[in-house]
Amino acid sequence: MKKIDKLVLKSFWGPFVLTLCVVIFIFLMRLMMFYIDQFVSKDIELTVFARIIFYFSLITIPVALPLAVLLSSLMTFGNLGEFFELTALKSAGISLTRALRPILVVAAGIALFSFWFNNKVAPWANLKGYSLLWDIKSAKATLNLKEGIFYNDLPGYSIKVDKKMPDGVTLKGMVIYKHQESGLETGNREIILADSGRMFTTPDKQYLIFELYNGNDYTEYTDNTSGTVSYASSGPQNKLAKFLRNGFQHYKLRISLESFGLKRTDEQQFEYHEYMKNLNELAFLSDSLKKELNTSRKSVASTSRQYYNYQFKAPAVPAVKPVKEGQWIDSLLAKRTDARNRTELADAALAQARNMLSYAESNDTYLKEKEKTVFRYELESHHKFTQAISCFIMFLIGAPLGAIIKKGGFGVPVLVSILFFILLYVLTLTGDKYAKDGLVWVPVGAWLANVLLLPIGLYLMKQARNDSRLFDKDVYIIWWDRMKKRFEKRRSERRETAMV
Repeated sequence: MKKIDKLVLKSFWGPFVLTLCVVIFIFLMRLMMFYIDQFVSKDIELTVFARIIFYFSLITIPVALPLAVLLSSLMTFGNLGEFFELTALKSAGISLTRALRPILVVAAGIALFSFWFNNKVAPWANLKGYSLLWDIKSAKATLNLKEGIFYNDLPGYSIKVDKKMPDGVTLKGMVIYKHQESGLETGNREIILADSGRMFTTPDKQYLIFELYNGNDYTEYTDNTSGTVSYASSGPQNKLAKFLRNGFQHYKLRISLESFGLKRTDEQQFEYHEYMKNLNELAFLSDSLKKELNTSRKSVASTSRQYYNYQFKAPAVPAVKPVKEGQWIDSLLAKRTDARNRTELADAALAQARNMLSYAESNDTYLKEKEKTVFRYELESHHKFTQAISCFIMFLIGAPLGAIIKKGGFGVPVLVSILFFILLYVLTLTGDKYAKDGLVWVPVGAWLANVLLLPIGLYLMKQARNDSRLFDKDVYIIWWDRMKKRFEKRRSERRETAMV
């Protein structure tokens, strides 16, 4: 490796790694802000947070790679141009294309890595990350008793306290309803009232303990032996409800906290999503869905025959001979001369037509949704390639743009990189939306951003090789002055011609 290659690569890797980490951090902060209420209110261990951050860091790498390549290549050649190192290279007979060669090889390697990552690592990270996120969202919030409000998140209990002491353990004025759901007896069958109490959890956090002091336990039970006979009907005897009161000075209530723990769901429930599939699985599922879609389309015509009461074939008559009466409806109406029968027949025909319309609309909606599913799987297959190619296209834009602007650091390069990245992002979202809705062919929607940005990169590369001053203010000032002089010259010539 020559010294020029080492110089360029050394200038490239620092901004690349830094930009990649910053973009991943920004996307993670976006995730945390979006689900902050789900994370804060749950008693989730730090290891679970570490796992979900790790999974979503892997998920954001394919999105962050194009921006990292764009910004780092732009900063590299911007710094070389700002300190006249590019000028020195050109004066030594080294062309811009030769100076671009090491980063060109690196950009091609990053594109191949992005394709491998999208096909192998990203589906696994999506499956692990989104399944864990679903479990966190489904977990119940931590126990939080508020003064004067019934707390109903404990299964089988409703708890209210009049006052919580600052230590968070001592409680005053407690009311506990125990819900019984055994057999036919449901409802609040037991009520516990206590003047004070203490609340704490066991060391393993499996049970919640209430130590109650100076209270009463009211229990309702049904006496099956005694009762009164209902004289209003010949039904069975009415059961007599009785209450049992037990006073206590110290009472310990143990409640299981099993429902508050993080329960892992089966990851196979999330494997249907296209983001959890690699390229081979997406191709197989797309073909299967296409076959099912074609089968469903063919079955609509045969299934719709049940909505027709009469099957007929039009008679072979000469085209010049007008048909006065239809063979199935008009002839049937002619046999039923009664006005009432005709009204009933017309209502039945209208109802049958409405049933057929409803059947057609439901099938149309079903087929469109099935077609959109096919589009989603095909679109994700194309994205395995488009996200990789976008890394190379961002290099074609960033490297010559830095050589033209000749500005290093994090000022102008960051601004220009963000603009092009937003353009890439917006074009990608637009193409995806059109492709998923079936407005454009799926490959057109998937490759829309790359196809539109590739000519920009090639144009900038051509301008950089020709030492273009595309972004110099003086060039446009001189051009504007020339246009003004040309316009004034033509206007003076017209005046002279008019005077003659």
